[in-house]
Amino acid sequence: MFDKIRYDLRSIKERDPAARNCAEVFFLYSGFHAVFWYRLSHFLYRHKLKFLARLVSQLTKWFTGIEIHPGATIGRGLFIDHGSGVVIGETTIIGDDCTLYQGVTLGGTGKEIGKRHPTLGNGVMVGSGAKVLGPFKVGDNSKIASNAVVLTEIPPNSTAVGVPARVVRQNGIRVSDLDQIHIPDPVNAELLRLGQKIADLQQQVAALTQQINNQTTQFKKEN
Repeated sequence: MFDKIRYDLRSIKERDPAARNCAEVFFLYSGFHAVFWYRLSHFLYRHKLKFLARLVSQLTKWFTGIEIHPGATIGRGLFIDHGSGVVIGETTIIGDDCTLYQGVTLGGTGKEIGKRHPTLGNGVMVGSGAKVLGPFKVGDNSKIASNAVVLTEIPPNSTAVGVPARVVRQNGIRVSDLDQIHIPDPVNAELLRLGQKIADLQQQVAALTQQINNQTTQFKKEN
């Protein structure tokens, strides 16, 4: 446990350009504090002291704004950057050297039992506000874009964006025209669809009105 904590500390110092030294990370980084106390709660959880484990995790949530279930399995070097609002579920598995930003949820859909939460491979980055929901795997060195909603497995070395998320780059090769900057707006798309439907209906009404007028004119001529 303590070897992992030392590795966590050094990893954050190396990966965060704002960190000036390890002491600053140790005393001031809420993401490090959350992982630090998770290590203790997980130790208690594995030794069947589940009430104490949950007590530690809930106190940590209150102090840091980060909720990590003590039953989760987390490898070395997890960096939770600006970590407010992060939620990590009970059956989540996280590999080594992963990065999570604020607002990330590693959760379930409410439809599964047993393994309900995702598995992140090594070196995975999950952007702010992203939701990864379900018992599937995100492959090694993959990236999840900000505010993406991931509901299916993501291959290794991939970039996934959108709602629901889809892979737009794999092994450095673009496999889709969608990117994080040009994520489609579903509300705007629906408004455009409705606008087109209204325009079609207006054309049909105009055509029917013209047809009725023509028939009325013809009737008057005949009578």
